[in-house]
Amino acid sequence: VQLVESGGGLVQPGGSLRLSCAASGFTFSRYAIHWFRQAPGKERELVAGISSAGDSTNYADSVKGRFTMSVDNAKKTVYLQMNSLKPEDTARYLCNAYRTRSNNYWGQGTQVTVSS
Repeated sequence: VQLVESGGGLVQPGGSLRLSCAASGFTFSRYAIHWFRQAPGKERELVAGISSAGDSTNYADSVKGRFTMSVDNAKKTVYLQMNSLKPEDTARYLCNAYRTRSNNYWGQGTQVTVSS
């Protein structure tokens, strides 16, 4: 099982980034997929999630209207489009695939830094 995030980097406030999470080694369509983020000294925060059926997406209040999550089932890849980035969005962004407590997988994450 593997989740590989990419697309992070350094961006100025107001800028955009698109994160990707490529999945392999499990039946992708049976899992709910989430993006979490964790900043130094802070707890891990749920940013966005999409149901296994792909018919329900939810977002943290802090990113609503700025971030959009999407899924390409054929490519087994999840995306997080992040617009109007703010310094407080700076964190390591991690992809999570969840089906049950024992089928709960994490990627290594990709760093997003928003700074002028």
